[in-house]
Amino acid sequence: MKHLFWVAAALFTLAACSKEESTAPADDVTAVEAPAPEAVADEAATDETQEAAEETLEVVEESASEEALEAVDEALVLAVADTEVEAREWKYKEGQHYFRLMPTQPTVGGADKIEVAETFMYSCPHCFTLEPYVHKWLETKDPGVRFVRIPAVFNRLAAMHAQAYYTAELLEKNGMIADLNAFNNAAFIEYHNRGNRLTRIDSIQKLFERFNVSAEEFDKAWKSFPVDQKLRVGADLTRRYGITSVPTIVVNGKYRTSAADAGGYDELLELIDELTVREGLR
Repeated sequence: MKHLFWVAAALFTLAACSKEESTAPADDVTAVEAPAPEAVADEAATDETQEAAEETLEVVEESASEEALEAVDEALVLAVADTEVEAREWKYKEGQHYFRLMPTQPTVGGADKIEVAETFMYSCPHCFTLEPYVHKWLETKDPGVRFVRIPAVFNRLAAMHAQAYYTAELLEKNGMIADLNAFNNAAFIEYHNRGNRLTRIDSIQKLFERFNVSAEEFDKAWKSFPVDQKLRVGADLTRRYGITSVPTIVVNGKYRTSAADAGGYDELLELIDELTVREGLR
């Protein structure tokens, strides 16, 4: 029993860096009174009008029937897909190793690929530990899978670091930074190994200089609308996914898991692959 207790405690320490949750005020709702229905006047329609009305009714009924059949067909396709998924033997179990988000939430990219999102913070040591595992997984991931990072904004420093990440992401998109993963690795090393907490904009700017980004290019990207928009979207997705600690993985806006849930870092990557296969079968 003592051995099992210490194993459970060790897995719990894998978990991560947590936050305090807050609630947002509800929006006001204004009721609008519907206008009274107008009285219907006039006499009976002519034979031609009546025939036209009957034809229209037939078309509407036929259209409604087609829509109903399409809905039934779609339900049957989904049911068959779910049956195929459940018929397979899966190593990892819902409710134990991963948790389903209800309802399914939006993703960063489109529906053309299965999305794996990692929520992280540069200040989190567990996120730093996960980095080499992620890099290894990226080398062999399925081309139908898209990997994205979402920096969590749990405090003011995390917000500054999130802005740094999205600035680097924009500069990579514009061809000014060659490798975003290399920048991430440098930011983690700066924080955890060199004691530079990146608490000031000028210290962050100097980090970008090492990637041949001028002060002017950095300032323009740092204050840009795309970076501000990504910060807002990232904060919204973090809330929607119910993220309270990092690193946390969300697969296709549907499944949430972590190294602690999976049983370790290697197991986490194995679980990610299993969940993407499940999504590909649907």
